[in-house]
Amino acid sequence: MKTIAIAGTFDTKGEEYLYIKRIAEELGLGTLMIHTGVFEPSFAPDVSGREVASAAGMDIEELAARKDRALATEVLSKGLEKLVPRLYKEGKFDGIISFGGTGGTSLVAPAMRALPIGVPKVLVSTVASGNTAPYVGTSDIIMIPSVVDVAGLNSISTRIFTNAIFAVAGMLTFEHSHLPEKKSLIAATMFGVTTPCVTAARKHLEERGYEVLVFHATGIGGQSMEALIEAGFIEGVLDLTTTEWADEIIGGVLNAGPHRLEAASRKRIPQVVSVGALDMCNFGPADTVPDRFKDHTFYQHNPTVTLMRTTVAENEQIGRKLAEKLNLAEESTVLMLPLRGISAIDVEGQPFYGPEEDRMLFDTLRKQVDRSRVEVIEMDCAINDPAFAEAAAHKLIELLQASYS
Repeated sequence: MKTIAIAGTFDTKGEEYLYIKRIAEELGLGTLMIHTGVFEPSFAPDVSGREVASAAGMDIEELAARKDRALATEVLSKGLEKLVPRLYKEGKFDGIISFGGTGGTSLVAPAMRALPIGVPKVLVSTVASGNTAPYVGTSDIIMIPSVVDVAGLNSISTRIFTNAIFAVAGMLTFEHSHLPEKKSLIAATMFGVTTPCVTAARKHLEERGYEVLVFHATGIGGQSMEALIEAGFIEGVLDLTTTEWADEIIGGVLNAGPHRLEAASRKRIPQVVSVGALDMCNFGPADTVPDRFKDHTFYQHNPTVTLMRTTVAENEQIGRKLAEKLNLAEESTVLMLPLRGISAIDVEGQPFYGPEEDRMLFDTLRKQVDRSRVEVIEMDCAINDPAFAEAAAHKLIELLQASYS
């Protein structure tokens, strides 16, 4: 029998949680009730708030005595983040559901994110229709707008809660009998201006039996790829579009954070890296670009996306940072440089064509990359030329085959 974990604060009547428990059991699911509150619950849970607080190294009575809601949320969230993955590994549950406002959502979401990709996780929340990135992150949490407040039962909340538990029940009950054949997973990064390259490289890899997961280099895309690499899903990386570093360094809106381009080195898996779309930094509509960049060259990709050409000085900064990350590698890492253009609009006749800017990027990488750790391959073509795509794919296959032997 499949079991669903139901996490929440059972301090008051807890009727909504008892309702969910009853529906789950009617559907043939077992339940694991996890109390995330400080005070005595209205019914006996399977996992107490004391156990949750203890997992974070805190005594529940001391936490209650402080009467500090923010502290309690922080402690219980940390405890839940440690406890929930452990309970899952012990086989105590198969999927998880919770309900919350801003506090409850913030408390439970980290624990859900700590569970493996593919474990059903549903969070009914009052903030599900807004910016969910702080809660979902790079995980596969399903957030359902609660429409009304999550406390108590009424004609609207009952319908929402029922749909949520039916969703989890469906994920736990039904199994797909036509799953594709398991293949070696390759992660690849792409942007609109590197699509021809990555599409062609992907075709070469798929023809040779690899499955390619393409991540759009929009910040969350790079973060998601790094998370999957860290989790052990990925066997090789075709990181041809490292544009997120331009946004991270310059201040654009599509940055992936300071740990981009680290996971493959840490996991010691083969990676072929290039400088795709580092000619640009991304902003929203034109009127959102900070005044300090008014001397830059711009290209209006569409009404909501403004691209800004990176300068010579900025490309030196980007080159240094890229080299720093590449030098973390101890094996199986190749840097490929397309000397005639690093994006579709950085070739002769296009708006971001910049030989001087590109030269600074290439020269910085040549000087800063540790050749004892990283092989550097230069090609006299643009990144979207078929020859570059084929060479990148073949190089990754070569690295993968060497790693298998």
